[in-house]
Amino acid sequence: MIKLHGHELSGNSSKVRLLLGLTGVPYEWVRVDLMAGEHKQPAFLALNPFGQVPVLEDGDTILSDAQAILFYLAARQGDGQWLPTDPLEQARVVRWLSTAAGEVRQGPESARLHHLFGVKAIPIERATEKAAFILNQLEQHLSDRLWLELDRPTIADIAVFPYVALAGDGGIDLAPYPHVRAWIARIQALPGYVPMKGLDA
Repeated sequence: MIKLHGHELSGNSSKVRLLLGLTGVPYEWVRVDLMAGEHKQPAFLALNPFGQVPVLEDGDTILSDAQAILFYLAARQGDGQWLPTDPLEQARVVRWLSTAAGEVRQGPESARLHHLFGVKAIPIERATEKAAFILNQLEQHLSDRLWLELDRPTIADIAVFPYVALAGDGGIDLAPYPHVRAWIARIQALPGYVPMKGLDA
């Protein structure tokens, strides 16, 4: 059985849990106590020398980085549902994985780290500006479509979703972004949706 090492407050862990829930893949949840520094201990560093969650174990396969894990799990399904097989469609989906690791990380994710976890080394003004930029981009992009790409949810949506949905933890108000909020609600309504701490009751 697949093992997923992560933490309930980690948006990157949440996105992998979400895809596993939506695809109905059984897995074992292995909680990594980030607050106690477990991710920096030798046992965990043997799985991921970067000292970051999530980490996925699938038999002898060990994968780190949430975006890479999403790609792996979607490709592993083999049906094209969450990761299309057409090269152009696949490239459009992968672009959003890059956005999740780039603009979303620099904006909403960094603001959340500053406010929720007290990481004061993060320049909050810049993180807030970055958040406004990517949220405006998403608002415009979602103004005439239901999902980030194609006519169905894909790992593009899963990759971007957690830190955008949790933007309030970083002092970012989503009220000015009705299309983004509607998209968040659509993801929450998907069968198999896995609630996130800080967003869902």
